Amino acid sequence: MLTVLTFVGFTLLVAFFSWYKLRNENLKSREGYFLGGRSLTGGVIAGSMILTNISTEHLIGMNGSAYKNGMIIIAWEVTSAVALVIATFYFLPIYMRMGLATIPQYLAHRYDETTKTIVSVLLMLSFVFTLLPIVLYTGAINLESIFNVSQVFEISKSQGIWLSVLAIGVIGSVYAIFGGLKAVAYSDTLNAIGLVIGGLAVPAFALWEIGDGSMATGLTKVYEAVPQKFNVIGAEDSVLPFSTLFTGLMINQLYFWGMNQTIIQRAFGAENMAEAQKGLLFTGVFKILIPLIIVLPGVIAFYYFGEEYFGEQDMIYPVLVKKVLPMSMIGFFAAVVLGAVLSTFNSVLNSASTIFSLDIYKKIIHPNATEFQLVKIGKLSALVLAVVSILIAPMVANAPEGLYQLMQELNGIFFIPIASVLMAGFFWPKISAAGAKAGLAVGLSFYLLTTFIIKVNLHFIHIWGIEFVLNLLVMYLVSLKFPPKEMVTLPPGPINMEGWRYAKPLAVVLCVVTVLIYWFLGR
Repeated sequence: MLTVLTFVGFTLLVAFFSWYKLRNENLKSREGYFLGGRSLTGGVIAGSMILTNISTEHLIGMNGSAYKNGMIIIAWEVTSAVALVIATFYFLPIYMRMGLATIPQYLAHRYDETTKTIVSVLLMLSFVFTLLPIVLYTGAINLESIFNVSQVFEISKSQGIWLSVLAIGVIGSVYAIFGGLKAVAYSDTLNAIGLVIGGLAVPAFALWEIGDGSMATGLTKVYEAVPQKFNVIGAEDSVLPFSTLFTGLMINQLYFWGMNQTIIQRAFGAENMAEAQKGLLFTGVFKILIPLIIVLPGVIAFYYFGEEYFGEQDMIYPVLVKKVLPMSMIGFFAAVVLGAVLSTFNSVLNSASTIFSLDIYKKIIHPNATEFQLVKIGKLSALVLAVVSILIAPMVANAPEGLYQLMQELNGIFFIPIASVLMAGFFWPKISAAGAKAGLAVGLSFYLLTTFIIKVNLHFIHIWGIEFVLNLLVMYLVSLKFPPKEMVTLPPGPINMEGWRYAKPLAVVLCVVTVLIYWFLGR
């Protein structure tokens, strides 16, 4: 009963906080609904970005992977800080100067409307068929494990997960559809605080127990028992070889943190350049610390359970939570997990509806649509996407290398081709619209062929790197044949472009800390 009360209490607190903050907001205009009225501050942006990123695919998937593979998977997190630094100083000024609402809008200006439409469609597909279903399914696993949904309703475990998926999907849809970006951002801020408290409580209680009242002693015992799990340098035959940091991993990180609509849309809603920079760099600080929540517990779970759960690694985190947390905290933690799921789910829905409304509906279907009509169609498209994602979610079960690895492998279908076209647009003025389209087509085909049809004996992240270089080469050669008709200049946007005075010092600190982590844990 206590578990249920704390769960309901924290969930209602987040809902009330979001409603209170939004009670006087204008959500009927395009900027009010899709961009939070361009009034977001650095702390809100960072909280929303980290909660949009960290969901149950991390809590469940990454801890499951750490349980099986050790700390080598920390690379997914700490290298994000470097990518955020690069995005802060090289990508953000372009976006803010143009006053963008979506990434595809940049492509329309830099290349043409057709390129923008192709990328918009690819983004919508990536949301519906990769990210949203995995987020829903991993969230359902956690709720089923903590609350025994199937036992409560006297149904099978698979039906319990289906029911949990449906509940999460409905609640998340309400936030995204009726509250817009600002509702998402405010709920994320409170959930971020809950995630830090609840997430750190899991390894803290575990290490306290292992060390008989001393967390330092507990960590020492875990390290001495399984030192191999603390090594961050992955071998070439491991799930994440160290060499991938220098091929496709950083390209993926640059895309995710600097070009991914779901993430960067929070910065688009900043009130000025300084707040946008704060948001990205504060997120970098979080990404350095977040392995304490989404990697370390997996290693601790191996200390407790050994290889007992190797066949179902994605179940290990809920098992650990129930083992180490006191009953009074389990309900609160379940609410935090639900908040993390809802954050990612409703953030993606909001971004998807923004892209559909502004980049597809407004430009192709109904060019004369009013702002009221755009908001209305945004809500309708979010509803359709939510329903489709709920139906697909249970199909992602039983991934051989775990759900997080599956998500990254599927993301490569869309992320690398889009990243190559965007980066060529940023830094290579001679790349034409024809070259961009050719790069998208070749990149998409190459990855599908080498990853899912003709299995190449090469890690998929190395394939990302090869694909990126191939895309650039194709774009260059096609652009020689079909050069751009004119050089593109960036239009001035509505944002104050004066930067944050501490941006550069903090950026240096983030890069140095990332290197030190590998130096200390890789020896």
